[in-house]
Amino acid sequence: MNRPYRWDLVRPDQLGTLLERAGKPALWFLDDLIECAAKVIARAGDAELYFVGRSADSVYDLLSGTPWRERIHRLPLSFAGTGDGLADSDVDSLRAHLASAGLSPYDLARGRPKVFVDLVYTGGTFTELYGLLREWIEDEREAWSIIRGRLRFLGITIREDTSPSAFRWQQTFDWPAELPANAVRNISLEWPVWNYLGNTQPKLTSSFPRPRWSDENGSAPEHSGERLKGLAEAVEIVQAGRSKATRDLLVRHLRREPAMAESWLRTLVTRLR
Repeated sequence: MNRPYRWDLVRPDQLGTLLERAGKPALWFLDDLIECAAKVIARAGDAELYFVGRSADSVYDLLSGTPWRERIHRLPLSFAGTGDGLADSDVDSLRAHLASAGLSPYDLARGRPKVFVDLVYTGGTFTELYGLLREWIEDEREAWSIIRGRLRFLGITIREDTSPSAFRWQQTFDWPAELPANAVRNISLEWPVWNYLGNTQPKLTSSFPRPRWSDENGSAPEHSGERLKGLAEAVEIVQAGRSKATRDLLVRHLRREPAMAESWLRTLVTRLR
């Protein structure tokens, strides 16, 4: 399956004059992003992280500049326009897409646990993805009893009142109850940052909805104003992830997490320092 084109941000010297055309971005949200990235690492556990769609690309880009880059993956995918259901050809395309990303039922039953990360409002994307995986696992007759303990969903939500009556998207669906406790967790962001990442941020790549799932044509880079702005910002975020200041702040946030009692996170903190 063809994926949307994405420039190599780890080697920005290959970008030529594109960054000059885009101008220098202002990372006004960087401190919030660093805190969010630390919580993503700690609360996902000792696992492989898959960033679904484009909304959380900045978290992915920040971690690309750290030792955690070995554990993070992008999963371009949008279920927009699928309210009428998926045709068999759509399911076949999605399964091929997931298999190429190392997310076949065979893969889910082996290796490290797999964690899906995305900005969440209603939880529709996670629900569609879970249903697709669940049916595929049954078709392949892989052991659900094993996979259910290795499958996790981490939603980045809008920060709200933490009272018992507060809205929690996972409580509106039945499927989270099929997984172990804490397999579905949330991290919150203040509204301005969440809204920017989810709704108004210039994105480096185009969306990947159903009409493009079966597109066999090779993807090409886009040089529109929005893509170049997204490129400049993403490059700046990757570079920030490499800086001592960012790593120090990541470590500070990581040390506040209960997962610091676990050896895998203490090892990562040592590498960050």
